[in-house]
Order: sequence, then C-alpha cells, then structure tokens
Amino acid sequence: MKRIMVVGVSSGVGKSTFAKSLGKALNIHVYHLDALYWKPGWVESSLEDFSKAQREMVMQPQWIIEGNYTNTFDIRADHADTIIYLELPLYVCLYRVVKRWFMHMGRTRPDMGEGCKEKIDWKFIQFIFTTYYPRKRKMNERFHSFQSAGSTKEIIVLPSKRQIQFFLENLIKS
Repeated sequence: MKRIMVVGVSSGVGKSTFAKSLGKALNIHVYHLDALYWKPGWVESSLEDFSKAQREMVMQPQWIIEGNYTNTFDIRADHADTIIYLELPLYVCLYRVVKRWFMHMGRTRPDMGEGCKEKIDWKFIQFIFTTYYPRKRKMNERFHSFQSAGSTKEIIVLPSKRQIQFFLENLIKS
C-alpha cells in the first residue's frame, strides 16, 4: 500500500480520522480533499483547479488521499493501488456529523480548508440523506467493475466500527 484512497459512504463515516491513523501507521502523508476544495469562507474551488491539484498529488510515489468528491474520483482511482471504503449505517454518520459540529463549533477542523468554520445546516443534512444509498450502490458498482476489468487494485471494504478498528490495530502491529 503506497497510493491509497480513503472513501466512504457519507460525511461522518470517519474518513478523515481513519486516514490520519493510517498515515501515522504507514508513515505516509495524508491529503484531505476538503482542505483542498474549500477556500476561506466556504468558497468552492473550480473543478479545473481542484482536478489539477489532484493530478499533481497522484504523481507522487506514495500518498493517502481522503475524501469522496465523485467528480474527481477517477483521477485518484487511476493511480491508487489500494482503495479503502468505509461504510457505516446512516444513523451513525448523522450522529457523528452533529457531534463534530458541537466539538468544533466556531472553529476550523484540521482537515478542512482555512477559514471554513464548522457549520451544519438543513441543506447539508439533506445532502447526507439523499446521497447515502445512491453512493452505497455506486461504490459497489465501481468495485465490481474494477474486479471484472481484472484490476490489480486492492479494494478493502470496512462495513463496521469493529472492522475499521481491527484493520488499524493489525496494521499497527505489523
């Protein structure tokens, strides 16, 4: 594992936390797509700039890139040797998003773009609800297409908190 994508079924699934632990265990730099995408004051990057930055990242010999961003998924997937997918229940994701908001209220998280103070609104909650099941289906389709195309990428699906913890613990031990 040298070029690792960490993706998940939803916001709040634990991608950032998992990627930080993984980076520490493997001594590989972690890139958070939220920090790359969001400019101060929650201003979105252009797709062109966002894509260009990722194309530069994936040319490095090793990396962990954390985040979903479907519109640039293939940039990372084409260069990744490992894709780790976290899939926890919707209620866990929603709980964690609310918990994260309380924990970081009025501050910018370390995995976020500068000047993007933690916030939560109805639009974001709706986004989580409306994308959860379609993303779950889409990820399964993507992973099946990699396998049927004879890809050598390692696909690791971690569908529970216990399996996520077990994976990290075993990695740290080895």
